[in-house]
Amino acid sequence: MTQTPALPALWPAPLADGPVRATVTVPGSKSVTNRALVLAALAAEPGWVRRPLRSRDSQLMSDALRALGVGIEETVSSSSGGAGDTGEAWRIIPAGLHGPATVDVGNAGTVMRFLPPVAALADGPVRFDGDPRSYERPLGQVITALRALGARIDDGGRGALPLTVHGGGALEGGTVEIDASSSSQFVSALLLSAPRFNQGVEVRHVGDTLPSLPHIRMTVEMLRAAGAQVDTPEAGGEKNVWRVSPSALLGRDLVVEPDLSNAQPFLAAALITGGTVTVRDWPRRTTQPGDELRRIFTEMGGSCELTDEGLVFTGSGRIHGIDVDLGEVGELTPGIAAVAALADSPSTLRGVAHLRLHETDRLAALTKEINELGGDVTETADGLHIRPRALHGGVFHTYDDHRMATAGAIIGLAVPGVEIENVATTAKTLPDFPNMWTGMLAGSEA
Repeated sequence: MTQTPALPALWPAPLADGPVRATVTVPGSKSVTNRALVLAALAAEPGWVRRPLRSRDSQLMSDALRALGVGIEETVSSSSGGAGDTGEAWRIIPAGLHGPATVDVGNAGTVMRFLPPVAALADGPVRFDGDPRSYERPLGQVITALRALGARIDDGGRGALPLTVHGGGALEGGTVEIDASSSSQFVSALLLSAPRFNQGVEVRHVGDTLPSLPHIRMTVEMLRAAGAQVDTPEAGGEKNVWRVSPSALLGRDLVVEPDLSNAQPFLAAALITGGTVTVRDWPRRTTQPGDELRRIFTEMGGSCELTDEGLVFTGSGRIHGIDVDLGEVGELTPGIAAVAALADSPSTLRGVAHLRLHETDRLAALTKEINELGGDVTETADGLHIRPRALHGGVFHTYDDHRMATAGAIIGLAVPGVEIENVATTAKTLPDFPNMWTGMLAGSEA
């Protein structure tokens, strides 16, 4: 993983001195990388994950799978699968999953939720622990569902980390109801391992509105590409019901797409400065929620074009407020809120009550930090109302949340004197962000 040395505790966010003109190569998608690692670990034959994201979250996932007995060989080749291809690849060699093992989830939602079902298939106990914030993040629905499917889990009655999964080498599976209204990862967690369950799984969501549906679609598409049979609501099945049949998974040779959500701050830079940023290798078809940035940022005043090189995004020099439901793309909220704070009219961001349970309470954090720079943000029941005001400099706290850090950097493009506390937290999914950001502003390739 690329490290930025000697980052200050308070990082002065660079101020743009004119329109940004830059080409950016964004590292691979965290969501795709970690799903690919799980599916490859459960496959019946070796596979490859090429151009993976190398970040804290993906390292936690690969370290956890290694602890369970999976072989992961990291290589760098001279291949050139496309613009920005480093040739880096991980060869995944499935093995008999086993304990005893200890998994450090850090504060990675994909690790803490996707791996307990995998651990239930292991032979022996697997203990899960993580950062203090991980103890507060929702996990009880996954624990309850796994118990209903035949797993034995000791969580001290907390419904949260830390916990131990006592793997029995197999899991019966079957039908289970789950309330995934606080995280779509609950559904994905059960679906990813389901082909290895004796009966497969039928997952029924029984709660309120299900957030982040594109991430479930990503899970389903990747399962099908690995040879699994998945029946979904989109395919004419019952609403909020997913069925996965038991089967062997194929070892794949997968090239990971750029992380489109991590492209957000760079596109925002073009929007805010009236410049042009090209994000290399933007896919023409994808299940990533970040693809919605093309529509949202266009409505806020920009324009974009998909070319052979990637997505070319151009700002008009004006930023318009927006009224938008972000329920399916909640992870984009911090960056959109930052742009909205600089707009020429108010914005309302709706459908994201579940963000109170992410790396931090993102709604409270955004409200506090933007308001302390002179903004006028009000929390609503399910989002934020943002009335633009003239902002001033100050410390923008991140709460160990990578998307808070990039939101602060976005504001700092237009507001002198913004300092980002703990910008190093961006290493969770966007390694070397500070250097990429300053490189973009210098007009060099970031």
